[in-house]
Amino acid sequence: MSLYDDAVLVLKGYEGQDELRQAYLEHLEAHPDGMWKACGDGHITASALVIDPSDGRVLLTLHKKLRMWLQMGGHCEPADETLAAAALREGTEESGIAGLTLLPGGPVRLDRHHTPCAWHLDVQYAALAPAGSLEAISDESLDLRWFAYDEVADVADESVVRLLEAARARLAA
Repeated sequence: MSLYDDAVLVLKGYEGQDELRQAYLEHLEAHPDGMWKACGDGHITASALVIDPSDGRVLLTLHKKLRMWLQMGGHCEPADETLAAAALREGTEESGIAGLTLLPGGPVRLDRHHTPCAWHLDVQYAALAPAGSLEAISDESLDLRWFAYDEVADVADESVVRLLEAARARLAA
């Protein structure tokens, strides 16, 4: 199965955010290259909010280009077999943490936002960090830092806050 086909299946199976989910599906239908950065009309991206539930904290990156505290994530690559694999790869690469595992149940949220390259149609997952994990900054970040759940709203925008809320709700379920 191609990454494109996986994305369509993941989005069709995603429950919630119906209007945005439908917009993602329509985008893919109109753009066979809609998984890739080269699609100037926008493209699917995958991200992972790295969570340490035992300490009630999340790892955020100060994005080098956007200069904002965000979850780990980015463009899909040809070697990615699934959206989940892309999110896990991005989470691992940008956090430096080996052994991340995605929170079961598929994507936690969808978020569409404009970036310097195009519209990102982000499929957002949550990744659990092993206890005692040590982060290592990547060259895509200006900084990498753990924040307590209640500190996130003070440093990150609403999209990250909503992602954290959705991830915590799934953890509690």
